[in-house]
Amino acid sequence: MATDAAAAAASASGGHDDDAVESGNLLRRRHAGGGRAGDDAEDDGAGNAGEAAAMASVEQAFADKPVPSWREQLTVRAFVVGFILSVMFNVIVMKLNLTTGVIPSLNVSASLLGFFLVRLWTKAIESMGLLKQPFTRQENTVIQTCVVSAYGIAFSGGFGGYLFGMSENIAKQATEANDPLNIKNPHLGWMIGFMFLVSFVGLFALVPLRKVMIVDYKLTYPSGTATAYLINGFHTPQGAELAKKQVRTLGKYFSLSFLWAFFQWFYTAGDDCGFSSFPTFGLEAYKNRFYFDFSATYVGVGMICPYIVNVSLLVGAILSWGLMWPLVSKKKGSWYPDSLPDSSLHGLQAYKVFITIAVILGDGLYNFLKVFGHTIKAFISMYRNRNTNTLPVSDDGTPVTATEAESFDDKRRIELFVKDQIPNTVAFGGYAVVAAVTIGCLPLIIPQLKWYYILAAYIFAPVLAFCNAYGSGLTDWSLASTYGKLAIFIFGAWAGASHGGVIVGLATCGVMMSIVGTASDLMQDFKTGYMTLASPRSMFVSQVIGTAMGCVIAPCVFWLFYKSFDIGSPDGAYPAPYTIMYRNMAILGVDGLSLLPKHCLTLCYIFFAVSFAINLIKDLVPKKVAKFIPIPMAAAIPFYLGPYFAIDMFLGSVILFFWEWRNKAEAQAFGPAVASGLMCGDGIWALPQAVLSLVNVKPPICMKFLSRAVNAKVDTFLEN
Repeated sequence: MATDAAAAAASASGGHDDDAVESGNLLRRRHAGGGRAGDDAEDDGAGNAGEAAAMASVEQAFADKPVPSWREQLTVRAFVVGFILSVMFNVIVMKLNLTTGVIPSLNVSASLLGFFLVRLWTKAIESMGLLKQPFTRQENTVIQTCVVSAYGIAFSGGFGGYLFGMSENIAKQATEANDPLNIKNPHLGWMIGFMFLVSFVGLFALVPLRKVMIVDYKLTYPSGTATAYLINGFHTPQGAELAKKQVRTLGKYFSLSFLWAFFQWFYTAGDDCGFSSFPTFGLEAYKNRFYFDFSATYVGVGMICPYIVNVSLLVGAILSWGLMWPLVSKKKGSWYPDSLPDSSLHGLQAYKVFITIAVILGDGLYNFLKVFGHTIKAFISMYRNRNTNTLPVSDDGTPVTATEAESFDDKRRIELFVKDQIPNTVAFGGYAVVAAVTIGCLPLIIPQLKWYYILAAYIFAPVLAFCNAYGSGLTDWSLASTYGKLAIFIFGAWAGASHGGVIVGLATCGVMMSIVGTASDLMQDFKTGYMTLASPRSMFVSQVIGTAMGCVIAPCVFWLFYKSFDIGSPDGAYPAPYTIMYRNMAILGVDGLSLLPKHCLTLCYIFFAVSFAINLIKDLVPKKVAKFIPIPMAAAIPFYLGPYFAIDMFLGSVILFFWEWRNKAEAQAFGPAVASGLMCGDGIWALPQAVLSLVNVKPPICMKFLSRAVNAKVDTFLEN
């Protein structure tokens, strides 16, 4: 999953710098751009794209530079750097995925570090007189595509969602459908095989339509557009100088964040020990998870996410843990048996999990209908204008005529974009071959998943992939996880509990998410390549190589976490919150709603309707009002997890707000670098921490906070 939160960020900002949240829908919204997604986000859906369009020709600045062939764009150094950054970002995304599921955009970080590392490489080679090929923006685009494809597997692979939701650890928490037929524990071998089987089909699904989507329909793809402007900017003299300063800033905060995480480790010798358990607002508030946990990662995430996302998280945290759960817990013995622990899904935990799911589904359904409506509207417009020279959309979403004069940039880009064709035989043949291999081999890994389930998914997947890619081009919103949830209910109910319906639902969720999400992401990459003059062939090859890297790196990183830490424990450091939600969706699809405690279903209906209605209201009221209305999907995330990370992220927003108040230009230029440094340093510490755990090196000190009365009892006990 890891990413319904991402969708929340998406709705907040239309195309700015926010992959921002989650593991649930993320499958994955990838944003990059030079601006803060905040107040201006509502007014400019394509981020900085609109401003850039008004500026002088981009391609005129590069007119004297030859464009390398597609083979020359695919360099060894690009893939070496891509591999290094892929490992780094897989660790960071995996940690975020397994802690809260809130995943911000790392495109700026990937672009900056890719630019910096290759420039460092070329400078060293040049000093030895061995430089054969200069570093170009096309090569930078190849690195970007490779890295994003690789670390995307850490999200879309379901390690914090559907895949780990199959495990015994999560099945024990769900209590229903936890028989061996509905359980599959993680193992490195089958996970790598599963990733390779499901991750490549989507790459071939829409390749024949790349010219139609990018050139003919002129779909905006704001994330791809913003990434292209970022890369183009790096390769101008002024942009290169700014990039150097941003990298230095990122490196400084990376070091500080890493050292801070290392320092905190010394005080975590037991449960609830260390700075992460500091009762900032008192012990009673701490019991309800209201505290600041000194996480540099989520302060950085808060600096990247739009303000409305962070405010929504805090509002949801206060509503749930400050009001709802204390009130529901008082009904213990009336609404549910008082003999049940709070963690039982027949007790308080059921309200937390299923109300969260209801809000996510309500938000997802609304946005599915919204994007689907935009798509149908565009096709109706195209049909009505079929006998004219009008195309359905332009960069600003309005009809444009095919006869209007093309700019120098458009002529140059179209000329090179259509030059290196990817044969349709490769696309159709690749889809058929990979699908056939998957249909034959996937049931060997997951026996409950019969070949005809996969065949049915692959028959409908290209149509859904087109709808998702078209909608993403119009709105920058990927609904991959929504299609995945739909697959859970359809295929889980088709199989039934007695035939492993829970496993079938979760596995087909992964199949559908991978196809639909990958196809949309590839089209975003084609848009980036179109605007940086990178060949479609090099984009496709880079995506394939990056995906292959991710299919190995992501399972290995997850396996390291799995062997080193207690993954999936609700009260542990890595609760993987969306795993239990995905599993419970699968159980709902198989068993229905009869097992929920009293009034739980009624509350779910209410919150589903409220979530749908709030999204509708946000679209009906003026934009200047809508930007102050909380986002339901973002507000739902702390319903299950608690407020602690929302407090961290809100602090990040406050820091950025005052920075922008003092010096907006500086904050916009260096804010993403500071945030990325905080996230990367704290995230990378997870690697040495895991190694220390594996070799049985324990922290030396437990720093724990007690009330005065408990402390007196401890002192008396020790004295005696």
